[in-house]
Amino acid sequence: GDLDYEVLRDIRNRTIRAVCGQRAMPRSVWELPAGQRRTVLRHLLVSDKYRFLYCYVPKVACSNWKRILKVLDGALESVDVKLKMDHKSDLVFLGDMKPDEISYRLKNYYKFIFVRNPMERLLSAYRNKFGEIKEYQQRYGVEIVRRYRKNGGNSAGDDVTFSEFLRYLLDEEVERMNEHWMPIYNLCQPCAVRYDFIGSYERLNADADYVLERVQSPSFIRFPERQSWYKPVTAETLHYYLCNTQRRLIKELLTKYILDFSLFAYPLPNITSEFCRQ
Repeated sequence: GDLDYEVLRDIRNRTIRAVCGQRAMPRSVWELPAGQRRTVLRHLLVSDKYRFLYCYVPKVACSNWKRILKVLDGALESVDVKLKMDHKSDLVFLGDMKPDEISYRLKNYYKFIFVRNPMERLLSAYRNKFGEIKEYQQRYGVEIVRRYRKNGGNSAGDDVTFSEFLRYLLDEEVERMNEHWMPIYNLCQPCAVRYDFIGSYERLNADADYVLERVQSPSFIRFPERQSWYKPVTAETLHYYLCNTQRRLIKELLTKYILDFSLFAYPLPNITSEFCRQ
């Protein structure tokens, strides 16, 4: 397993170097258009005490990383404190700093992100936001059903199908997407920001331990256990949703997330008839 992972990490690093080395790709955050720069700087969390930057990606264990940041900063007593995560207070965002302060930290701090299989992340966002959270059902769900379903005007937004969600993503401009389904590439700009470490959701605890050791965090801090209420996306669940969705929809959607698949070395989803019959 460790050897496979070293090979995977090597593939990721080589791919990022090759893609980001192309002339058209940005070399720093200052080369990005204003909107893209604002997005990445809003997602880079700062620890001045431990001199690191963490680009948070929703649906990739970012709530637990935010807990760790709050504990490191002394704003939270323990990572196990049972309270609803406040995603804004007691956190320092790189985007709130002056240009020279931003440049200094980008140059001198340890920088890391955590990534996840793009389709798995989308399914996780879909199940969580439209299956459990009223605010998302009302803000996005009602509009999605009205737009993509015949006579869908009476929906409360809590019955959005996965296909309707994917159709909505196809019609959305990437730069205007909600952060929970915006591609990781656009959230964290791995060409404009040279990350020292790319951890993965599939090896969450081992990679988190590596980062905590690397930034020399206190030994009593460990990555939190998964919350008991959390329903993970299993391989079987993903198989079910992908195989019960129009292939055309998935194929068209892949182009929007292709950099997430290629840069972070995730295989494209298998939606062949043979696979789906299994």
